[in-house]
Amino acid sequence: MKREKIIEGMKMGIVAEAGLIAHGRGEAFDYLLGEKTVLEADLAEKIAAYHLLLAKNPVVSVNGNTAVLVPDDMIKLSEIIPAKLEINLFYRNEERVKKIADLLRDHGAKEILGENPDAEIPGLDHKRALCTKEGTIEADVIIIPLEDGDRASALKKMGKTIIAVDLNPLSRTSKAADVTVVDDVVRALPKMISYIEEIRKKEESEDMMKSGIADFNNSDNLEKILNRMGKKG
Repeated sequence: MKREKIIEGMKMGIVAEAGLIAHGRGEAFDYLLGEKTVLEADLAEKIAAYHLLLAKNPVVSVNGNTAVLVPDDMIKLSEIIPAKLEINLFYRNEERVKKIADLLRDHGAKEILGENPDAEIPGLDHKRALCTKEGTIEADVIIIPLEDGDRASALKKMGKTIIAVDLNPLSRTSKAADVTVVDDVVRALPKMISYIEEIRKKEESEDMMKSGIADFNNSDNLEKILNRMGKKG
């Protein structure tokens, strides 16, 4: 079903051709995890929820693959935090941006940034660097599901706290991020939403959340994921 969504998204002009390759690569790593949310991913999802709840100006970044795979979850996550929803594309053209924005609106998104970029991420080539001052530039925490390594690294250099969702623990995105959720995006976003709801219900304090963040080591967590993959889930 996910493959069909990605293929249909490409036919619609929402997913870039390279997005099909990226999706297939992710599937291979997911097989090694047993196609489930493992303990290390679950921990990262909880830490990601802490970061998003403590953020002053969080942003949820949307690309073609996430738009067709998890539009409802992207929107719900942005609303529950709350966070700004911004379209950021590696292979950007105005028609594709409009199609993604229209898709998100069809799924209930009320405010979408990125259609009219007014800023650029330093150190990146034109077009893929395009962003908004209100979103990416002013953000303190950015969640970047299925993101390009160059952009992830550039955002990190800007001092942003980066939450990545990436099934490849060896990617530059995974290594650059502060929190890497090595999980399928269709599982990861609902888990983050669930954790945010749970944390609020339990009324966990800022100090408790900050303590959880301080105890988390992304490199160590990625190493544990790699060991788990070596043992096949």
